[in-house]
Amino acid sequence: MDGYQAAICLLLGGLALIVWRRRLIRRLHAEHDRVLQRQAQQHGHRLSQETARSTAVINSMVEGLLLLDANGRVLMANAAMERLFHLGGHVRGRTVMEALRLHQVQELVQRTLVEGRVLEVEIAQTALGGVGRHFMVNSACVTTPEGAAQGIVLVFHDITRLKLLEETRKEFVANVSHELRTPLSIIKGYAETLATLPPDPESTRKFAGIIERHSDRLTLLVEDLLTIAGLESGQMAISWQDLELRRLAQRVMDELVSKADARGVVLENAVPEGLGVSADLGRLQQVLTNLVDNAIKYGSEDGRVWVEAAQRGGETVISVNDNGPGIPAEARERVFERFYRVDKARSRDQGGTGLGLSIVKHIVQAHGGRVWVEASDMGGAKFCLTLPATGRHDDSDRFRAEI
Repeated sequence: MDGYQAAICLLLGGLALIVWRRRLIRRLHAEHDRVLQRQAQQHGHRLSQETARSTAVINSMVEGLLLLDANGRVLMANAAMERLFHLGGHVRGRTVMEALRLHQVQELVQRTLVEGRVLEVEIAQTALGGVGRHFMVNSACVTTPEGAAQGIVLVFHDITRLKLLEETRKEFVANVSHELRTPLSIIKGYAETLATLPPDPESTRKFAGIIERHSDRLTLLVEDLLTIAGLESGQMAISWQDLELRRLAQRVMDELVSKADARGVVLENAVPEGLGVSADLGRLQQVLTNLVDNAIKYGSEDGRVWVEAAQRGGETVISVNDNGPGIPAEARERVFERFYRVDKARSRDQGGTGLGLSIVKHIVQAHGGRVWVEASDMGGAKFCLTLPATGRHDDSDRFRAEI
């Protein structure tokens, strides 16, 4: 009986050991599963963080980024790409032609698949009724370790502003060359004539006068070019002063009265007494001189030119008016461009440089004001500008010293 009981105890002990071992194994497996799950969660969290960071970096790019699969269908477009081409975020799975409507990009994709990489291809996007855009595009083929094409990356650099600046530079150089060539040709022609003709006091005086006049025109052009270069670069400082506007307007008219008399133009100072402005004396006088001089030249003969001003809120509005033919509505936005002329033949006959109104615009903007042109009450042109206002001044001696 004792041997039987011992066998039973031994059997029960073995069964207990087996049960314990199985439970231990299950616990170990469960713990291993939990460790694997935690590692998977941590890896997924790190992966999602890295993906979020990569997405944030890609979407913060100024350049447009387009990722295509091996079949040329869109896999991803960053925020800049959607903004540049107004894609609206629904381009995944579309072809390049469906997404961008640009055959140049489709050709670039085909070329990239053949060459593997393409650098600096310029693409123009025309716009109906608007200004086209220009892009410099870089592309590269994404390959597998075996060298098979897996996709294509396209990077779009918007160079529209650079193209506009380049066109402006070319136009500026062409205009300056033309403006310089005309007086130089005249000076050279008359100088050669003086050198070859027999001495004649009357002809000599006449030709010398023509040479002097066109030399002055060249000098004025160079001065205007230097002025506008300084204004555009921001290197020309504004010396702020409180000025009495009526006295300054009268000073300008007194300097131009002989030119006005030659055309039979009546000058009228309609600026109220004591109206003050805060401005640079020399620069504001240059603005008024350019505007009044233009009104005399391009208004009507035997006509009228008048200057008005009024204070509105914290600014003073000044206008120079004439009763001439006026400026067509379609030209009013462009008259402040360098070398722009409403009537090219008439403008050159009057001897202008084509920079006066551009200088006016830059000086007024440097004062924090704005300038525009509209039709005057008499049907002519009305050039308006705003400047910071001061209070009404009673100390006339102070302004007599300044102006």
